[in-house]
Amino acid sequence: MFSCWLSRLCRGLSTPTGRVTHLIQGSLSRRLMLSSQRRIPELSSFVARTNTCGELRSSHLGQEVTLCGWIQYRRQNIFLVLRDFHGLVQVVIPQDESAASVKKILCEAPMESVVQVSGTVISRPPGQENPKMPTGEIEIKVKSAQLLNTCKKLPFEIKDFVKKTEALRLQYRYLDLRSFQMQYNLRLRSRMVMKMREYLCNLHGFVDIETPTLFKRTPGGAKEFVIPSREPGKFYCLPQSPQQFKQLLMVGGLDRYFQVARCYRDEGSRPDRQPEFTQIDIEMSFVDQIGIRSLIEGLLQYSWPSDKDPVVVPFPSMTFAEALASYGTDKPDTRFGMKIVDISDVFRNTKVGFLQDALSKPQGTVKAICISEGTEVLPVFPKANRNWNSPVAKSIMEEQRSELIRLMEIQEDGVVLLTAGEHRKACSVLGKLRLECADLLEARGLVLRDPALFSFLWVVDFPLFLPKEENPGELESAHHPFTAPHPSDIHLLHTEPKQVRSQHYDLVLNGNEIGGGSIRIHDAELQRYILATLLKEDVKLLSHLLQALDFGAPPHGGIALGLDRLICLVTGAPSIRDVIAFPKSFRGHDLMSNAPDSLPPEELKPYHIQVSWPADSEAERAH
Repeated sequence: MFSCWLSRLCRGLSTPTGRVTHLIQGSLSRRLMLSSQRRIPELSSFVARTNTCGELRSSHLGQEVTLCGWIQYRRQNIFLVLRDFHGLVQVVIPQDESAASVKKILCEAPMESVVQVSGTVISRPPGQENPKMPTGEIEIKVKSAQLLNTCKKLPFEIKDFVKKTEALRLQYRYLDLRSFQMQYNLRLRSRMVMKMREYLCNLHGFVDIETPTLFKRTPGGAKEFVIPSREPGKFYCLPQSPQQFKQLLMVGGLDRYFQVARCYRDEGSRPDRQPEFTQIDIEMSFVDQIGIRSLIEGLLQYSWPSDKDPVVVPFPSMTFAEALASYGTDKPDTRFGMKIVDISDVFRNTKVGFLQDALSKPQGTVKAICISEGTEVLPVFPKANRNWNSPVAKSIMEEQRSELIRLMEIQEDGVVLLTAGEHRKACSVLGKLRLECADLLEARGLVLRDPALFSFLWVVDFPLFLPKEENPGELESAHHPFTAPHPSDIHLLHTEPKQVRSQHYDLVLNGNEIGGGSIRIHDAELQRYILATLLKEDVKLLSHLLQALDFGAPPHGGIALGLDRLICLVTGAPSIRDVIAFPKSFRGHDLMSNAPDSLPPEELKPYHIQVSWPADSEAERAH
């Protein structure tokens, strides 16, 4: 059947060129016109099938169809289930002698072999319908079949319920991609990206521009991948993001830029991170924070999958200080309570030593969270029953207990977790405990975080600078060095830079940062001062950007959405690796192709570099 289809195609192509062109253009224009009217994709155009396995219904009864797909299941050599990207359909294997060749093909082909079958859509016998299958009312009475390719013994079954290690899935990724879950994830990702393009380009006039992958080292931020060049001692770097290029596009007057951008960060073995990832990268001229936030809310609302609850806008917002004080993190999960409460005033006159000590220091504070039903999940605490059974609780005076019960709204089975210390550290500790306790409660069957609920939140007013961990006396950018200071705090740049807020905003979804952006510095002198004086960076690395800002740069700002993380949350996937076609492992390796790989010295020679092997590696190579 496949060869017949090819021969018909070849005969069609051998007719006079003008006639073929006319037919193809006429057919395509009619097809495109119809498609644009009904917005139903043509899933079987240009190929050797008439229909997909998943689309056939009772409305197709009596139709002659040709299907292509993989053999998923065979029962008693009477039925087989054929699978393609669209779904499953039951095929009746002919049993009469005249169709012996067809029966031989369909009965002897190994599972996951690729076949083409042609036949008639018929009703299943009464009582044999399968309501769990979308195609469960019909089956295909086969007339002809062709084996397109056989399949060797598989390392695992292509079924979603079959348990497979992630290492095995990554090693045979091309097989793992056949699963319905991976098909769903990647197709939903494609649909959302297409809707984002429509919204940005067709509705709001954005220009889709590709920016270079080979660039140079950028000061600050994550480590970059280094690429050797043929010039001795000269290296490219893969960009962490198109940050500088999109700002330069604004200087160039493009006004509205976006890109589905590939980005690279050499962050080593970090859980649920990828060395290469994808951003929806956006930049606009003459815009403020409200404009960017409104754009993104509309973008997500427009591109949101129809099978999910609709996105409600505008999203709530919270300052960085509020997020830290109430949730202990700059990316709070607002689907559940257990907020941090400041109880410092309750213990101003306490006799408890460590509380006294904490409150006597600058920024010293006492914080607490109350875990409802906490006695069920924290066995270290005996049943509370108002006896306050813990060493600290026994030291608390009756008046303090009453005030604590009122402030924390403590119930019969509640547990209070208390910490004392510097404000930011105390909040951070309780923020982590809050999430750990939520995990414990949910493991016991209590639903705190509804997986069907999507809780968006803008976090704003971040500090512009943070003290460096390795040297707290020096500053580093909280976001990146191109972020503009808050207009109300510019006067503090020269006297108290640690107190300056930034025009940086993050978008958080269910406790995960899915986007971050800022209004940029468009004044060259201010940018030079922040880089050279405050951050102690080498401005020569950014001379091109500083020069561009001197040539009439417009005010501008932007944002980048982490596409992998966003799709992971939308689909409910356990890892971002489940929404990327060919991801790297936890250690950044491609287990399918064994990348990264070594190169022989003669291939490294043109790049003027040589490998310095560790001592243990030398010993292994010698053996």
